[in-house]
Amino acid sequence: QVHVAESGGGLVQPGGSLRLSCVVSENIVVFDYLAWYRQAPGKERDLVASHTPAGGTKYADSVKGRFTFSRDTDQNTLYLQMNSLKSEDTAVYYCLIREVSMSRAYWGQGTQVTVSQ
Repeated sequence: QVHVAESGGGLVQPGGSLRLSCVVSENIVVFDYLAWYRQAPGKERDLVASHTPAGGTKYADSVKGRFTFSRDTDQNTLYLQMNSLKSEDTAVYYCLIREVSMSRAYWGQGTQVTVSQ
């Protein structure tokens, strides 16, 4: 079983920054889809940023220019740097890793991000 654990969430004022981390218990280079999603109260889980070897990194329009996806293959960790945070960024943020050839995918438990005065 692969373990995926997010951290770094918290309460931040509008305009502030947070960096989320997602630690994976297996070598992340075997996974061909790495992504961050978020789910606000009463809403569906939406894609924030994703990375594939062929397609590179893509962002939701709502976070372009403010959020940055990165990964550290030595530490088997994904990151999401979030700048210029807005109240509408408030959500639980989840990490997803997927290996298409093996038909396996793993979610983390999520980390709460609250943007408020």
